[in-house]
Amino acid sequence: MARSLNLFGLLLYTSGTLSMKTLDHVTLSESGSITIPCLYDSQYKPNSKYWCEGYFWNSCQITAHTNAPGKWTITDFPANNIFTVKLNKLTSSDSGYYWCAVKIGTYANPDDRKYLYVTVKSAPDVFVVSSSVSGHEGGNISVQCLYSSDYQNKLKQWCRITHQSCYTVGRTDTSQNSSVQISDDDGRRSFTVLMTGLRLTDSGWYYCSVGNLQVPVHLLVQRHNENKTESDDAVLFPTICRNQTASNDMGDNNCSPGGSDQMLWTFLLLYTAVPLLLLLMLVLVIWRLIQKHRALIRKREPDVYSVAEGPLTVAYDTVVFKKAEDCEQNQVSISRPPERDEVVYSTPRLQ
Repeated sequence: MARSLNLFGLLLYTSGTLSMKTLDHVTLSESGSITIPCLYDSQYKPNSKYWCEGYFWNSCQITAHTNAPGKWTITDFPANNIFTVKLNKLTSSDSGYYWCAVKIGTYANPDDRKYLYVTVKSAPDVFVVSSSVSGHEGGNISVQCLYSSDYQNKLKQWCRITHQSCYTVGRTDTSQNSSVQISDDDGRRSFTVLMTGLRLTDSGWYYCSVGNLQVPVHLLVQRHNENKTESDDAVLFPTICRNQTASNDMGDNNCSPGGSDQMLWTFLLLYTAVPLLLLLMLVLVIWRLIQKHRALIRKREPDVYSVAEGPLTVAYDTVVFKKAEDCEQNQVSISRPPERDEVVYSTPRLQ
């Protein structure tokens, strides 16, 4: 009876026109991590998002928001109307009710929110081999979901959170999405989801469901070529909550504060600085080769100035002074005026 009253109170506090969507009951292992997607209405893109703990909404305790990082890490993706909450290294005492919420803060229009239950166990009853998968347009992806013996006879499903649609064991072909085939292996207590003919629109958040337990999985479908659209940019450069170290949309890697602008500048730096550096190194190598070539040419050319290290000294054996009349007697023609004495030099001798 008390359980029924508590559930009635919970539903009472969650009544109203709420747009938030998330999972109902997730499970994870102790000291492990899991990323929970929270989908909100597009009108709440600029609003603050937070993570609240408690059974009743009016008494829940805010454990994480966009300005207070901790073991509950929030990342906002306004382009996709999704924010994610990564749960890090929880213990069994952390099991309980939690809320994805968007801050609105008016009496007439209270905060948008959606509750879910988190179960933390040393050996979870449902888990996945990989919480994030990626594939190419037209290709295939495979997701393996495992479960305990207690859930061997429970309903197995592969669901998409955005569309609130699920696929059961068997094969389903649709005109809008890729083909989905689910095969259950009771002996190994696992079922495999095979998606073929992937489309770009298949990207998003899914979850493995066994009975009432769910485990989220993120799927990213990429093009074969390098052309990107705005949706691709939203995945490559998500908007990170300000002043917070947060996980990216894949739910595995950590990225630094600063948001899409910082990641974009980092991307541009890597793809522009490296080629420029290589070009500069090539120019330096060519310049060095030219200098070496010029030095080699100078070495091979004769140096007309290297006959003697010092100045050239000329010495004469004898110097004879003759007058002009003597030259006339010897029939020597002189081109200078006769009144000047002439100096005649003998053969020079280098010293």
